[in-house]
Amino acid sequence: MRRRAIMMATVILAACSGGPAEDSADTGTETAMTLANGSPAGTYYVAAADGTASLVTVNADGTYSQVTPEGTDAAQGTFEVVDGKTCFKTRSVGAVPICYSETEPAEDGSYTATPDGGEPLSVKPYTAADAAPTD
Repeated sequence: MRRRAIMMATVILAACSGGPAEDSADTGTETAMTLANGSPAGTYYVAAADGTASLVTVNADGTYSQVTPEGTDAAQGTFEVVDGKTCFKTRSVGAVPICYSETEPAEDGSYTATPDGGEPLSVKPYTAADAAPTD
């Protein structure tokens, strides 16, 4: 009897809902993630003043990967824009996001990214042509 009462309550609540529930989170369209300065998803060559460099690929789904120019995997994780800064968080236990203030991109897409409490980094879009050997 108790089981039947619970089932009836479920049926009554469903009937009173006025129709099928709409999932407001799934509108059928995805918004592509961009960096805080509006730079789109893509691969970027990132260099420090001391010559240290890496290739960072930011994806439209809010994930990123970082490799050295030689192809060594350096980091993977997620990114988000927080308080006008782009914040990267590695997929490591206890990882703390590192947030960067970014200048507006120049015509060629390059810009400067400065981590909180750190030295500025030069960032520029990286293409397959950049990787091609020169004769």
